[in-house]
Amino acid sequence: MSTTTSPPTPTESVEPPNGTKSLVRGTLPRWASWGVLGAAAVLAALIARLLGFGVAPFVLLTAVLYAVGISGWSRWIEGGRKATDRAFTAVVTSAFLLALTPLVSVVVTVISKGLDRFDGRFFTYSMRGVVGDGGGAYHAIMGTLITSGLATLMSVPIGLATAIYLVEYGHGRLARAITFFVDVMTGIPSIVAGLFAYALFALVFGPGTVNGFAGAVALSVLMIPIVVRSSEEMLKIVPDDLREAAFALGTPKWKVVLRVVLPTAVAGISTGVTLAIARVVGETAPLLIATGATGSTNLNPFSGQMATLSVFSYYEYASPGVPIDPSLDRAWTAALTLMLIVMVLNLVARSISLLFAPKAGR
Repeated sequence: MSTTTSPPTPTESVEPPNGTKSLVRGTLPRWASWGVLGAAAVLAALIARLLGFGVAPFVLLTAVLYAVGISGWSRWIEGGRKATDRAFTAVVTSAFLLALTPLVSVVVTVISKGLDRFDGRFFTYSMRGVVGDGGGAYHAIMGTLITSGLATLMSVPIGLATAIYLVEYGHGRLARAITFFVDVMTGIPSIVAGLFAYALFALVFGPGTVNGFAGAVALSVLMIPIVVRSSEEMLKIVPDDLREAAFALGTPKWKVVLRVVLPTAVAGISTGVTLAIARVVGETAPLLIATGATGSTNLNPFSGQMATLSVFSYYEYASPGVPIDPSLDRAWTAALTLMLIVMVLNLVARSISLLFAPKAGR
């Protein structure tokens, strides 16, 4: 007479056959990662104290000890497969934190040192007639806005038109040549752009011609390839179905580009343009050559030297007055102002991307 066995209830455990290993392994507690990290930090601190390490070796040693500790504990409890996963996660996370450390250090240093002169006088006074303490960077801030604005006015139409040609019209050797030279221009040193602008204005207007417009030309040389590349990628992702639907209605190609393609890609194009401005607003080398420096306010970009924030910060640090502390304070505050301008531009780029992005749904 055969007997039937009922299946085990969920609360019962099923023992594996003799001679086989269970597929169910243990699991580390939830606090395992933080506990191992804390232990690794304590051990790394002791080793750093004994050997006299600095902050960077301490962080690196903590990351290594954490990766070894969490993977070893996981291998003992959870098995080799889970241990390998935890080890890889630890390595990737540690690499990210190590890459983030210099950025955090720069931000903290600039903010802590730049707040000493971050006042109303710094933003409303120039350095004309100022010796020692006092003065401000109003002339440099205005020069930065003027040169960056002129560079944007020159770069965006040229870059956008080039991108439209490459995506919508360019097929053949000319398009390949333009793409090649755009790639080359993307990697040129910034000082080469300054030398180009200085040489160009020296040939046209005579030797020694230095003004804000020359600096804007130098910045536009750096901006154009960024605008071309970002706009080209945004135009490429516009679905071909939209173009074909417009062509099926008898719409000419130029109107398809203006009424269909550009409005669809306007969010990405605007973001790319804003990021290109943020890329060049802090350039120093080309402006040292093409724009020069002055302690007075000059709002005419076509006549005379013009101060910019990056050049102002450089000269305040490289050629401080007596005493040197006021000059260094102004240099750090100028760097903080530049950093805030770049941050605002990045926030504007994100806002534009969200505002003009195509809405889903009907």
